[in-house]
Order: sequence, then structure tokens, then C-alpha cells
Amino acid sequence: MSDPYVKKQTENAITTIEFFHPAHNSLPGAILAELAQAITDAGNDEATKVIVLKSGGERTFCAGASFKELIAINDEKTGEVFFSGFANVINAMRKCPKFILGRVQGKTVGGGVGVASATDYCFATQFASIKLSELNIGIGPFVVGPAVERKLGLTGMSQIAINANEFYSPEWAKNNGLFAEVYDSTEEMDAGIQVFAENLCTYNPDAMAEMKKMFWTGCEHWDQLLFERAKISGRLVLSDFTKETLKRFK
Repeated sequence: MSDPYVKKQTENAITTIEFFHPAHNSLPGAILAELAQAITDAGNDEATKVIVLKSGGERTFCAGASFKELIAINDEKTGEVFFSGFANVINAMRKCPKFILGRVQGKTVGGGVGVASATDYCFATQFASIKLSELNIGIGPFVVGPAVERKLGLTGMSQIAINANEFYSPEWAKNNGLFAEVYDSTEEMDAGIQVFAENLCTYNPDAMAEMKKMFWTGCEHWDQLLFERAKISGRLVLSDFTKETLKRFK
């Protein structure tokens, strides 16, 4: 695999949405837009009862936003649009009336932690360490913060946001509410997801849709909130501190 993509396939009422980018699944704006649309379309598809969200490759679930696009930002509007990419995906997941099952096969960083947090039930492997690294480059996890805080609580979210150098283990993520199940291998995880998804397909879809509304109560203002947060990141990424830091990463 070398070309980035978003794929969507439905089989027996289970829709699998898969995204991929060769740079450790770090996602540029175009792929994020496709991913948000695929989630919205699956949510509106009567043939879909449950969604499985996964990434291609074996090692990394998602390394966050595209670093290449990040270092190219040179004005606040471009920065706002850039950081709105994950906001659009998270809001699409929030509004989707179907349960979204996460499949996290490996490490996930930054925006990827936000995506995992926005799933309704998340599976992972023993290799699925998480990190919020944004503070390292002079910004912060402003856009993904609400989704991460919703799963980990303010204490857990602030811990990994402040300690931006450290990967936290999947066991830590499970104990703090992000992961529901952690498996020894990808094969075992996939088998568990299949059984779980098939079971969900036997339930009343209207009941599941109402439950999802209940679970996301209090987040209705996120359309505005996440884009306000994107503006903060878009401003900070232009700071002298961040610009100098990004030069060292080039």
C-alpha cells in the first residue's frame, strides 16, 4: 500500500470504514474530509446497523494530522481550516445515529487519540499506546480535547496532554475508559469485533440510535466549540515558538 485512501464496505449490515496514509496514517485535509463524509453516509444508510472504524497497515492506527501540511501553514485562516479537519471527523462521529466501533491496532497520536475517543466502543491491541504530543510543538490538543476528556475525564486528559513526551499504555487507556477491550493480537481483536458487531446487528436500531443520543447529551454545541478550538490552534501554530520548533522537526 502506498496511496492514501478511505474505503467503505457493507456486509451483513456491518459497514467497515478504513482510512490509510503511508506516513503512519497521518491524515491530510483531503483524507479527513473523505473520512467525515464516509461516516455521515454510513449513518444515513438504512442498510447499515453498525460501523467499524479502522485504519490500514499494521503498526500505527493514526499519527494525527499531516505534518507536511502543518509546516506549510502561513496564515491564520489556513491554520483554522487545517485544524478543522479532525473537528469535522469528530462531529460526524458524534452525529452519526449508528454505533461506531473503533479498531485500534497500534500506536495512536494526537488527532488519532481524538478519533479513538469519539468511537462509541473501542477495541485495541497490546500495541495500542496513546500520546497527545501537541504541546511538544507549541500548541495543544484543543480540537480533540473535548472528545478525549469525554472518555478519560478531565484528570486523564490533562495528564496525557501535559506529559506530551510519553506514550501511555493500552492498559492505562482501558483503565481510564478509552478502550473497552485490549487483545494480545490483531487477529484476536478482529474476531472479537466481528462477534460484537454481529450481536449489535440483532438489536433494535431505533433503540441504539436513541441510546447514542443519550450518550452524547451535552455535546450539541461541539459544532461551534471545536471550530473555536481550531482557531486557537491556527493562531498558535504561527507563533515564533512553534515555527522554530517545526524547523527542527523538518
